[in-house]
Amino acid sequence: MSNFLGAMGDVFRSASLYASTMRFAALLAIAAVGEWIAEKAGTINISVESMILTGAFAAAMGSSTAHSVWVGLLYGALAGMAVALVQANLSHRLAANQFVVGLTLNVLAVGLTAYLNAQLKPVVKRAGVVNVPLLHKIPLVGSALFGQTWVLYVLYPMVPVAWWLVYRTRWGLEVRAVGENPQAADVSGIHVNRRRRQAVLLAGLSSGLAGAFFLLGQSGKFTADQVAGRGFIALAAVIFGGWTLKGTVGGALLFGLCMAFGSVFSSLGHQANAQLLGAMPFVIALVALLYFARRSRPPSALGRPFARGLT
Repeated sequence: MSNFLGAMGDVFRSASLYASTMRFAALLAIAAVGEWIAEKAGTINISVESMILTGAFAAAMGSSTAHSVWVGLLYGALAGMAVALVQANLSHRLAANQFVVGLTLNVLAVGLTAYLNAQLKPVVKRAGVVNVPLLHKIPLVGSALFGQTWVLYVLYPMVPVAWWLVYRTRWGLEVRAVGENPQAADVSGIHVNRRRRQAVLLAGLSSGLAGAFFLLGQSGKFTADQVAGRGFIALAAVIFGGWTLKGTVGGALLFGLCMAFGSVFSSLGHQANAQLLGAMPFVIALVALLYFARRSRPPSALGRPFARGLT
């Protein structure tokens, strides 16, 4: 027991734990913020995984062709929105089952990006590390928060902008209305499915950026299996957070901590079951879903398609 407690103490005293946590959590949070907006509008966007993966591949192509991280970010965001456009139109214009559409897009993205990557072989230009003066020297968390690749800093303005958009604009009021009571929103003159499509497009934008961040700020090389379920963990973060923005970001941080823990635990020379450490984030995500899904109130119309005149 004393050896175990000592190992835990070593891990939590290590600055690398917090730096790794922030890198993992940033990807989840960037994607989850957009998913939070989509779910506030009443859509469970299962295709987050495909949006992240497609965004990562598009970022690789943009970085390779233009030799620019900025172009890579732009390509990643546009690719995520392209996937979202398919999801939104099939789900909220043609009334296809949004779960089936999302799962189909996830499978399609894996096969398509793997094929294109093998044919095109993009060479990635990674983003550089930017240390914020003074702040990056804060003990333990300074380098985690203020000593990362500059792409990560996209997250910091993204969270307050999302809050402002949903809670301080007319558009955000309408989005929340169509997620809670689409029939009443329709009677008041709001185009329900249009607002839902727009919310899904924002989710695609943020998920594409998350994929671009993952590639340009972390991995530096594209492989078709590199997302590895992170899109589903981003979905779990929204539910874990009780469909609140601060809870969603907190969930992303918790899952990021779990993902970082295993690698740091091993890097410090401690022995543990590698499969157990790798499965930890998904086990915690499952437990969180079981616990918080019963204790939080989702948007009333979440996952329910809307057709005018039907209740």
